[in-house]
Order: sequence, then structure tokens, then C-alpha cells
Amino acid sequence: MQKNEKQVSNREVKSSAFTTLFGKPENAAKLYSALNGEEEVAAEDITFTTLSGVLFMARKNDMAFTAKGKVLVISEHQSTLNENMPLRDAIYYGRTMEKLVESRALYRTGRIQIPTPEFFVFYNGDKHFPEERILKLSDAYLEKTQYPMLELSVKVININLPSNHPILKKCGPLYEYSWFIQQIKNYLVHGKSRDEAIISAMSDCEQKGFLAEFLREHGTEAVNMLFTEFNMEDALEVRYEEGRNEGRAEGRNEGIRAFILDYLEDGKTEEQTLERLKQRFSLNQEEAQKYFGLYNTRKNHSN
Repeated sequence: MQKNEKQVSNREVKSSAFTTLFGKPENAAKLYSALNGEEEVAAEDITFTTLSGVLFMARKNDMAFTAKGKVLVISEHQSTLNENMPLRDAIYYGRTMEKLVESRALYRTGRIQIPTPEFFVFYNGDKHFPEERILKLSDAYLEKTQYPMLELSVKVININLPSNHPILKKCGPLYEYSWFIQQIKNYLVHGKSRDEAIISAMSDCEQKGFLAEFLREHGTEAVNMLFTEFNMEDALEVRYEEGRNEGRAEGRNEGIRAFILDYLEDGKTEEQTLERLKQRFSLNQEEAQKYFGLYNTRKNHSN
């Protein structure tokens, strides 16, 4: 298999180094205990509820699990913070509950007991970010109210090693993962290629005994995952700019289309529509006629 084929195939694998590491029940249990501080849970107390094939977006996929059936943890690992996480998590939560609760049970008169939901994002991007931050669904509401009837809060935790968040001391696997990623970043800063940085960081982990089982089980796969993830940073930035430019063009075209249809529905003539179109969208005569011919539904239906 050629190198680019590996990269393409890895983008379709719904996993990342982070979610593979914490996809092990024993590591998820340690993470949960560190998040909640009080209650200790064991590997057998963890039940994964990840929505396979639904939550994967580019290279970041969701990790969801219940602890002792009492708490539902929905989390994501991100190197670029997404301000829409509360909205995404609201959708994820609804779909997860569809899995956990039998649809017919919703029509029973007795109350259904459900696990308490908790929402987290583990951030390890390069931009300056506080130790913690809370994102709220209500921040996106067009109409602000003092007590919104639907609220969802997401706790964003900075797991970069320099952030020194307390959770890094409480959860060994998370500390080792953050140390590993920091080593990769350090090597990149000192001029190593991504491949060299990842392999050197793995060697450092082996010497310190960090992530031993993970690297033993997923050594080559881990290199591929991380290589794809770090390269996708650049790819996603380019794609975002391209998408934004395409979005502007599509939005303008849709605006012109709606304008023409509204004008024609109001009984305006072709000449009146063309004149107003030129003024409204700064078009010349040829451009206005092109759009008019494209979106003139009355003429198109008659042909």
C-alpha cells in the first residue's frame, strides 16, 4: 500500500489515538474517576455508547460511555475548538438516548430513570486557551432569556501539558498521552518532520514506560493515526478557507435567485427586474441577463 493510500484509508477509520487509548474500559474508568473526583469506578462499570458512524467528523470522533449506568459521559477530543459543541452534543445526546431507551417506554405513565449526562471537550490545540471554559447552548440563542427552558453546558478542559490542569495529575493515561503529544510538538518546533517527530516521541515514551500497552498494541497504527491527524490540521485549514469562499458564492447566488423570484411574483416585468437586479447586486447588463435567464422560472416552465 502506498503512503497516500494509507492516509486516505486512515481518514475513514472512525478513531484517533486519543479515542483508541480511552476506548479501553480501564482507561475510560480512570478518566471518569478523575473527572468526578469522588466515585471510583472499575473497567467493568464502563459501558460504551458511542454512536458508530454518526459522530465522526473529519478526524475527531466522539467517545461516549455510561459509568455504573448512572452517569452518561459524552466527550470529544479537539485540537481546534468548536464553538458549536453544545449544539452538537444536544444532537448526540438525543441520538444516544434513542439507543438507551426503548421507544415504546416513552409512552408509559411511570417515570423512566436515565443516566445523568455530562459533556466534555478535551482540548490540546496550539492556541492560547484557559485551563477550563464552559460553553453553553443558550449562548447561541437568538432570543436571550434569563432562564432558558433548554440549557446544555459543555466543559472544555485544556489537556496541554503546560496548562497543568489538575486532571493530568489524577489520570495517569491522560497525563502520558498529553506528555506524548507535547514531545511531538517540541520535536516539530525544533525542525523535525512529522514522521520523525512522532517516531522520536514514541521512542521517548518507551524509555519512560509511558503508554506502554497502547504503543505495544497499536504501534504502527498509532503512527498512522497521528500522522494523519497532524497533517489534517493543514488540510482542514485550507478546506475551511475554500469552503468559506464557496459559501460566499453560493450565498450570493441564492440571494440573487430569491430576489428574482420575489420580483417576478410581484408582477414586475423583465426590464424592471433586470434594472433592479443590476442596482441591488452591482451587476452589469450581461451578468443580470445571465442570472435572469437562469432563475426565471416562468420562462423555464413555459419552455
